[in-house]
Amino acid sequence: MPAAAGCFSSGGTFSVERSAPECPSLGPTLNAQRSTLNAERLAPGRLDAGRQRLLWLVAVSERAPAPPPLSDDVALRAIVEGVEAEIGDRFFVSLVRHLAAALRARHAFVTFLSADRLRFRTLAVWGPNGLQENLDIPVAGSPCEAVLNGQMSHHPEHLQQLFPEDTGLVDWQAESYCGVPIVDRAGAVLGHLAIFDNKPMHDPRGLSIMRIFAARASAEFERLRVERAVRESEQRLASILDSAMDAIVTFDADGGIVLFNGAAETVFACRAVEAIGAPVSRFLADSFRAALERALAALRDGSLATPYLWAPGGLAARRADAQEFPVEATLSHVAVAGRSLYTLILHDVEERRRADEEVRRLHLETEYLQEEIRAAHNAGDIIGTSPALRAALDQVTRVADTDSSVLILGETGTGKELIARSVYAASKRAQRSLIKVNCAALPAGLIESELFGHERGAFTGATERRVGRFELADRGTIFLDEIGDMPLDVQAKLLRVLQEREFERVGGTKTITVDVRIIAATNRNLAAAVADGTFRQDLYYRLNVFPIAVPPLRQRPEDIPLLVHHFVARYAQNAGRKITGVHPDSMRRLLAYGWPGNVRELENVIERAVILSGGGELIVASELLPGEVLAAAPRRAPLAAAAPADRAPSMEDVERQHIASVLKQTGWRIDGPLGAARLLGINPSTLRSRIKKLGIRRSDDTS
Repeated sequence: MPAAAGCFSSGGTFSVERSAPECPSLGPTLNAQRSTLNAERLAPGRLDAGRQRLLWLVAVSERAPAPPPLSDDVALRAIVEGVEAEIGDRFFVSLVRHLAAALRARHAFVTFLSADRLRFRTLAVWGPNGLQENLDIPVAGSPCEAVLNGQMSHHPEHLQQLFPEDTGLVDWQAESYCGVPIVDRAGAVLGHLAIFDNKPMHDPRGLSIMRIFAARASAEFERLRVERAVRESEQRLASILDSAMDAIVTFDADGGIVLFNGAAETVFACRAVEAIGAPVSRFLADSFRAALERALAALRDGSLATPYLWAPGGLAARRADAQEFPVEATLSHVAVAGRSLYTLILHDVEERRRADEEVRRLHLETEYLQEEIRAAHNAGDIIGTSPALRAALDQVTRVADTDSSVLILGETGTGKELIARSVYAASKRAQRSLIKVNCAALPAGLIESELFGHERGAFTGATERRVGRFELADRGTIFLDEIGDMPLDVQAKLLRVLQEREFERVGGTKTITVDVRIIAATNRNLAAAVADGTFRQDLYYRLNVFPIAVPPLRQRPEDIPLLVHHFVARYAQNAGRKITGVHPDSMRRLLAYGWPGNVRELENVIERAVILSGGGELIVASELLPGEVLAAAPRRAPLAAAAPADRAPSMEDVERQHIASVLKQTGWRIDGPLGAARLLGINPSTLRSRIKKLGIRRSDDTS
């Protein structure tokens, strides 16, 4: 490609050597590798099976007619499988490479919009010769301008005539264009995906496919943001450790100070130039001075086996302003050129306690940020285009940039936590931590301590002060999962935090003020819980400011094929299996099933099916789904919600039946890789709690 300007240049030019004539039946991806493959023909024995296959395709392409376009399903699966395991720069390169190949496009790129919104920079560009250099491009006057203003754009032909000022289109031989914006949860445009071709593109299917992967690219941007936050947190932690240095004071046989380090200047509030030459006793309380004299005498007369002493506590030092403070100290002796020198290494006990507490807090914050990275990598798991799901995501967009409390309602396994993370990621508090608390998994006696922290000695086993989750979430967001299982006494304290933004640690008297946004989630009917007295009415009203209902999978059956292909790609990669499709009978079975466990159950079924499948197609055996529901499946039309019976079972009935069925499959084993908790995708403690609450007993198993 000759030098380019306009849309494809930044002040200068960008040139790429023209490629050899194209193989029309293979497109630019294989053409870019043809010269290398021709050379490798001359070296027998060096090619693996994949490269030999590619040589054959190149040879056949020169005499075969052009292949038909890939179907949406095949194209989507090809891109998913290509980018699923990639992150960072590798993800963007893999994304444009597979987009170009699957959509039969000559060029594909992904970009990031500058802060002033006047320019965009490519993160990866794929062309006829493979990966190309990145470009810094002005927005105005290019086909990308409308897309970077938030619109999808499709120009099927005559692109150069539509944008005559963009001379780079001539150099790229661009005839047609498709582009979709990459937006965050708040709807702000971050960049875009685009494809160009030198032939007309009258089929706009590329827009729908690229739109799906624009959401995945947005999740990758978010993951990179959280990764940066982790690095910053680790840097803050390192700075605290560096600053928590001991005070070192060295003095001679006459007691005169000869060394006073920087930490000593801080601890004693005295400059080194003022301390050196002064008597060391100036900085010691009376009890410490007497203890030091006894220790010096022991060192001098040689009655000690080692040339140092350790005093773990009970001593007090004195700052330059005569203020005393508790310390721990080490005293050592060394002779330098016949001169006896004694060194005190002092630990400010109170300062060390404060530093240890800050270190623990930052450790916890770092752990939470690490969890955010893992969650952000899966943020694209909100997959689907059904009206029910789009309605829920629209609610997320509306409430995200406010500070209102959000209550997420939905059955088990619908993805309530993913919705919560979407609200957080699009909020003004996204630069701070998201602290998660599973109210059902915490023991009733410890949940108050976990939420609000405790003081040393507050209860048996409280050997040190602990910072609570609300304190960690200050100026950030706290996610209270399974809020309906919170004990009544803790509900009262939570209500105070919501109303007054303050609380006390367990066993403490100091009032702590916090600025925290609350996101709560539950699969229980809280209105019914209020009626039966197990949930406070005033707390319910405080939480229910903005409810978001997450639709169950049976109400969004059109999303099942997308989810199936997504999970197949993920778990086939993990298991090292090559699965290219889903058997039609298995897909019909999956569409007909009612999914009482929702997306989590679907994911677990697909994971097991991937492990059990031996061929290139995924087979979902009937025993992977509970037989009672599957037996009725043929009477239900695919892609349609189940018809209501005369007396529909309650949500608890469905949950009880499903848990009991899984327990029977596992021989009533709860823990372990083959246990029911793993198959259901929940914590073993949570499962035990649900078994007890639902009244499930092994004696009921008569099978």
